[in-house]
Amino acid sequence: MKFEFKHFSELTNEELYGIMQLRAEVFVVEQNCVYNDLDGHDKEAIHQFLRKDGVVVACSRLLKPGSRFSDYSIGRVVVKESERGTGLGIQMMEEAKDFMLKEWNAEKIKISAQKYLQKFYEELGFVVITEEYLEDGIPHFGMLLEYKKQ
Repeated sequence: MKFEFKHFSELTNEELYGIMQLRAEVFVVEQNCVYNDLDGHDKEAIHQFLRKDGVVVACSRLLKPGSRFSDYSIGRVVVKESERGTGLGIQMMEEAKDFMLKEWNAEKIKISAQKYLQKFYEELGFVVITEEYLEDGIPHFGMLLEYKKQ
């Protein structure tokens, strides 16, 4: 299974609904975090998502510099609870990194990672670049992936 990559304007109503439904299911309900998910950045993003039996089971949001950070960024990374532990999160991040490198020629990718996922992101090549901070009441680290020039 390969992830789809679509600009906000290319998403169907069903795709957008599936993405928003999964984000609410995990970030708001499961993590008990009340926050403003609709922050205005979705309209300028490339949305990466995977459907299984018609249901969005994993998604992320890719942004160009100047949107959320001064570097390229990946955010709103989420995998449906029933799909965790299958390698889907790793596949999603690898495909996101490949997309950003090939399509946007990204040299750096920044993320705001939940603290408990630090090791997961380090195994994907990201390094911690900030002190721990709270984002929406959840401990996070700023992390960065830099591609080495050949």
